[in-house]
Formats: sequence, C-alpha cells, structure tokens
Amino acid sequence: MSDPATTRPPASAPTSIPADQLRYWLALHRAPGIGPILFKKILAVIPDLRELFDSNGAALSSKLSLREKTRAFLRHPEWARVEQDQRWAEAPNCHIVTLPDSQYPLLLREIADPPPLLFVHGNPALLNHPQIAIVGSRNPSAGGIQTAEDFAEALGRSGLAITSGLALGIDAACHRGALRSRALTVAVAGTGLDRIYPARHRDLAHQIAEHGALVSEFPVGTPPIAANFPRRNRIISGLSLGTLVVEAALKSGSLITARLAAEQGREVFAIPGSIKNPLARGCHELVRLGAKLTEHPEDVLEELGPLAQVALPGARPPSVENNPFDTLNPAEDDLINTLGFEPTSIDTLVARSGLTAGGVSAMLLTLELQGRVTSSGGLYSRT
Repeated sequence: MSDPATTRPPASAPTSIPADQLRYWLALHRAPGIGPILFKKILAVIPDLRELFDSNGAALSSKLSLREKTRAFLRHPEWARVEQDQRWAEAPNCHIVTLPDSQYPLLLREIADPPPLLFVHGNPALLNHPQIAIVGSRNPSAGGIQTAEDFAEALGRSGLAITSGLALGIDAACHRGALRSRALTVAVAGTGLDRIYPARHRDLAHQIAEHGALVSEFPVGTPPIAANFPRRNRIISGLSLGTLVVEAALKSGSLITARLAAEQGREVFAIPGSIKNPLARGCHELVRLGAKLTEHPEDVLEELGPLAQVALPGARPPSVENNPFDTLNPAEDDLINTLGFEPTSIDTLVARSGLTAGGVSAMLLTLELQGRVTSSGGLYSRT
C-alpha cells in the first residue's frame, strides 16, 4: 500500500453553513448550560440561530425551556470571545468545522452527542480517515511505552491513522510511534487549541499538526479543567473504528474511553500484562468484559474485519519481516527466551542460561538499549 504520508486528503473546504451564521454557532456554543444534545435540539427548532439573538430571542428561548442563566447569556452574548474564536480560525492551518460540514467526521456524527463544533489545527479532511484509538496510563511502565510505540508504528504502516489524547505516558508514546512511521495521527485535546496541555508536549503537538490534526470541541482560551477530559474521551473513541488499551489501572480515564467505545458500537482491544503489574488490571478487566485480547497488531486488523477492509482497500497487516526479534543473534535470542516477562536477577539468568555473568550483563545492556528489555532495582524483564 502507498505511504499514507503521501496520500493525505486535500485541504479543508469552507464550512457549509453561511459565513454570517458561524458567529451565532460560536456564541451558542459558549452559552452556559448548552451541551451537544441541547444544541442539536435547538437547531431542530431554530435552524437559523440568528433568531435566538435578535429581538425575538427571549420568547424563543422561553419556549425552549432554557434556564434563566442561559437566557441571560443569549441576551448579552460574549461577542468579544466569539471574535477570538474567529481570529484563531484565520491563522494558517486552523479551521472550525460545524456539524453540517461535509468534512465533519462521519463516525463522530453517529454518536449520541457529537460536538456541534470542532476546532482543528491541521487538515480536517483527515478526520474522515480510518482511525484506531490507542490509550493508556499516564504513568506507564517502560514496557508499556515501548508497546504503545510499536503498535502505533505497525498499525500506522497498515494505513490506519493513530488517534489519542496528547496526555503523558501512553498517549504521547503512540503519537510518537505514528510519527516515527510517517503515519497520520490525530490528537484530541481537553483544552482550547491555543493552549497545549501538558506544556511539555508543545513540540509534539506542532509535529502532530504538521502530519495530522489537533482537535478540540472546546473554544479558544479554555484552560485545563478536570471535567473536560472525560468529555474529550468520547471524541477519541467516536472518531475511531476501535479503541486499543495498552496499560490501565482499574479506575482510569482509559477505561472510560473503552466503555464509551463499546457504547458507540466500536471495537475494544486490550493488551494483557503481568498479573503482578497493577497497570495490567484494567486491561484484564476489559478482556473479562468482552474486549479482544490483543498480542499483535494483526489481532486488531483481524477483528476490524470487513469494516477495515472497506475503509482500507488493499491494506495488509504488518509484515513479520519487520519483527525486531528476527534481528537478534542466537545467544541474545536464547537469553530473551530464558528471561521471560517476570522481573529476574542476573544471577538467576546466569544459572538458567549457563552463560558467564559478564556475558549476560553485556547482552542485557544491548537488549535494554534496543528497548527489548527493561530493568528496575537490578531485576530485568522482557518488554
């Protein structure tokens, strides 16, 4: 299949609502008490939102049973902030996509509460590219980071765009893996796109905007607010054909994303781990609840089945020729097999392998630099 980096869709077309309507959409979007579902109900009753803000607005808002706080806002909208949104969209590569727009992502439109507006930094046409969400812990193990990067790289090479939330840990790892394979990647933010959170991911965010898209339903100036991050999770899963969980505790945002994916009728995948790793418990719970136990990128593509084939004509699963373990020399291969996935001391490895302590130490250093082995407290385990 051709390199996805060279087959990106064309740049965005203008929104399909009239230009003079957009400011009213933006104003209603900022109104207190107006969520995605109520926004759609208002549109069904008042397709021309200008009517909410003119002399008849008070009567109309009363008929809609809106709260007094909302009606007060509609009488005195924050036009200065609306103008901030519009100025942001005038910057290069910045777009506002509305629900009726032909470039609004089709899969996201199918969920129960699609955002009426999306702020996009990058190419919004990419949002209709077939995607796989990869999520996980903000404090993963070294092995979890490596797994996320490897799966993102392999699935990206298959033609899928890699979607996540730009958070610390697994999110960042899968964005990096996608960029490493020159795949498309989409980051869904829980803030306004004029603010990068966490701040340390500023450079990563710029790379994502160049090779994919940053997306948010939150208007310009929205700071990091804890309640907004579970809301953005429904967009991560809603954009995607399926959601893959790499590492997650039993109570985590990643499990919220997986639950939302299941409610949206999307596939859910979970990578198992050591029974001694608390970050594997969330994945094990997902498997008990019916998620696909996933050990290889091919497991994801097989489960997506006909849907993936329709979305990705001609795509093939990652080749086993790219398996990094094929490049190990026989001694390293034997040591890897001896090591296993439980933390093990060098003395134990020497006893099991019959090699010298110096030889084992040297090979472990090489394997750790290659990302195949991780160490903690003098103990080693496979990643």
